[in-house]
Amino acid sequence: MGTLRAETVALRSLASMTRRRFIELGALGAAAASLGRLDARAAAKDPPQADPAADSEYLTREENFVNVGRGKPPPHELSEEKRRAVGLTHETWQLEVLPDPDSNAQVERPLSKEKGNALTWEQFMSVAEKKAVRFLHVISCTNMPKPLGMGLWEGVPLREVVWLTQPRTNIRRVYYYGYHNDDPKQRFQSSLPVGRVLEEPLGELPVVLCYKLNGQWLTAKRGGPVRMIVPGVYGNKSVKWIQRVVLTNDPRQNDTYADWNNDTDSPLKTCASFRSVPEKIKLGQVVPLTGVAQVGMSGLSKVQYWVAAHEAALPADDPNFTSADWRDAEILPAPDRWGGGLPDAKLPATPLQFDANTGKPREWPMRDSIAFWNARLSGLAPGKYDLRCRTIDTNGVAQPLPRPFPKSGQNAIQRVSLTVEG
Repeated sequence: MGTLRAETVALRSLASMTRRRFIELGALGAAAASLGRLDARAAAKDPPQADPAADSEYLTREENFVNVGRGKPPPHELSEEKRRAVGLTHETWQLEVLPDPDSNAQVERPLSKEKGNALTWEQFMSVAEKKAVRFLHVISCTNMPKPLGMGLWEGVPLREVVWLTQPRTNIRRVYYYGYHNDDPKQRFQSSLPVGRVLEEPLGELPVVLCYKLNGQWLTAKRGGPVRMIVPGVYGNKSVKWIQRVVLTNDPRQNDTYADWNNDTDSPLKTCASFRSVPEKIKLGQVVPLTGVAQVGMSGLSKVQYWVAAHEAALPADDPNFTSADWRDAEILPAPDRWGGGLPDAKLPATPLQFDANTGKPREWPMRDSIAFWNARLSGLAPGKYDLRCRTIDTNGVAQPLPRPFPKSGQNAIQRVSLTVEG
């Protein structure tokens, strides 16, 4: 890709994008008659309401990422002197890439501190000059209901560093871990099949040793100097503070996360959540709904919402509300300004998911990313309501299916409350 000059996860301003077309709703029908009438004509003539998410950005600024750090203390809380001493600064960072001593994996040139040839920051940057890539990707936690942040990540494909060791035979899996306070009990480790490291399916993203977020060097809090970014899966694979990669002939997973009763290889799920819904409104007031959808392995076709009177009986024998009166929201287009602290909120050239000639995403919504959505309600009678949202993926499957089990990623249908005061 040549020299990458990027300098710094969420739309510079939703208002700066293509003018949004709020969904205007008709009557809910007999099944929801108790809700009162949602008058599309009234919504059309009412002036747009202030959008609480209008100043949000598509890319999340570094300081706004939700932090899921580990360690006692977390490595980013160490003093500058201590971080320098343990190899967590650019000047002192080194990466070891070794064969597993407990297997018969064979490499010609292991990179190790003991041999004095561990990869230094300067050497790593030399590889980056020729091999670095950029892409947009969401970070989500298996056990948390909303994305932690959306970033533009820059790094070197892990395979480029693996090939430096001249691997030979008996290598079936790669595992890796970062600094853990020199305490084996604090080690957080993840693993991947070697095939996923060396190759990705057409159109997919490579596993990278990442050193920049939104054009800026990774901070210690975000896992710097170098962290793993593994596309298409949850954040437990994207280990921070990386210092060692091990090539093994052991085919088994050896992820720390598996010991915590989690699915360690689950692909990202497609799911929606609300970003802003007022708790109370006055009779006759238009209600702007805004939300974010995480786009998982099955893509995103629709976002829908459902309004029900709080006291209304829920559909019988239908735990996923498939027979409810769902209405389509609007999925917003790709932004012109991406935010995240990038200069002029513009993306540098050229993220892997983008067409080099047009500078536009090859698909929208993009898998492994987020999309904003909105809708607009009016004509609600006085009372208390429950609002829910869900996604329909490109296979036509509605959230929380096809994978409703929480240990492989949270995607329960979210519910929020709204009171209309007479």
